[in-house]
Amino acid sequence: MVKTSRKGHKLACSLVFASLLVTTVAQGTSLAQEHEVRRLMLATEEAVAAKSWGEAAEYLNRLQGLEGVKPVDYYYFRGRVMQESSHFNEAQSALEAYVSRAGAEGRHYRDALTRITAIEKSRKEQRSMQDQSRASKQESVAIIEPAGQQAMTSMRKLYLADSDREALTIHLNSLLEVAGWRADQRVVRLDVPADVSYKIAAVESRIEVQESRREEGERVTKSTHSINVYGISPRVQWDCQPSAATCWVYDPRDGSRLLKLGPNRDRAEEIAGTLGRLIKTLQNPG
Repeated sequence: MVKTSRKGHKLACSLVFASLLVTTVAQGTSLAQEHEVRRLMLATEEAVAAKSWGEAAEYLNRLQGLEGVKPVDYYYFRGRVMQESSHFNEAQSALEAYVSRAGAEGRHYRDALTRITAIEKSRKEQRSMQDQSRASKQESVAIIEPAGQQAMTSMRKLYLADSDREALTIHLNSLLEVAGWRADQRVVRLDVPADVSYKIAAVESRIEVQESRREEGERVTKSTHSINVYGISPRVQWDCQPSAATCWVYDPRDGSRLLKLGPNRDRAEEIAGTLGRLIKTLQNPG
């Protein structure tokens, strides 16, 4: 069963890269997308109930690859899987997205709030341990991303990926999925996508960035540009502007604005760090 799942996953990634981020409608079935979404959501719920986290992650990855608005429970289950895997930033982002979309009437509302509190505590403990580790060193070392090789191994396992490049690409798109910029940050509706959102693909020595902008009349315009990773720094800069309710990730080639994100500092920091790690991985494919 695992072998078949990995083949399906690799095929999906190949299609994404070959078509420059044109996603497939379904993987492994001939069902219409609405039925495929329901099938995968049921499979995810059963896997989470059985604590089969690898299977749950696989189904969520397939759902992530489908176009259109995700069911509200998708964000709850992604938060559960990411929390179990100690990817706390992404877990909190997903659970916050669930709470914003489902509201107090959501069937997982109370559990999601409880988990967000638990994640905050875990992140504080994690930061405290990192601070102690840095203080014990005689000289500071620049770290592009908190994740070391052990964390990369965990990420590859989580996403059923054969390489760091593949795992980082999926992880980055998962972060971007809940980081979209909205003109009105006060209300996040389930049936309304972000005004500005992004998808990333890693192709050999370059990164393809697709930007989607929702305009008046619900028209969506998409543009794609390519970043060659050679000759640029993997130290990707970012910052947030509270007055504009916006965070920015900057282009490592010239320092211009690359990604326009919602006002979440932790999320922007992890996106910049993951993008930097992906650049470094592509620069050193061996």
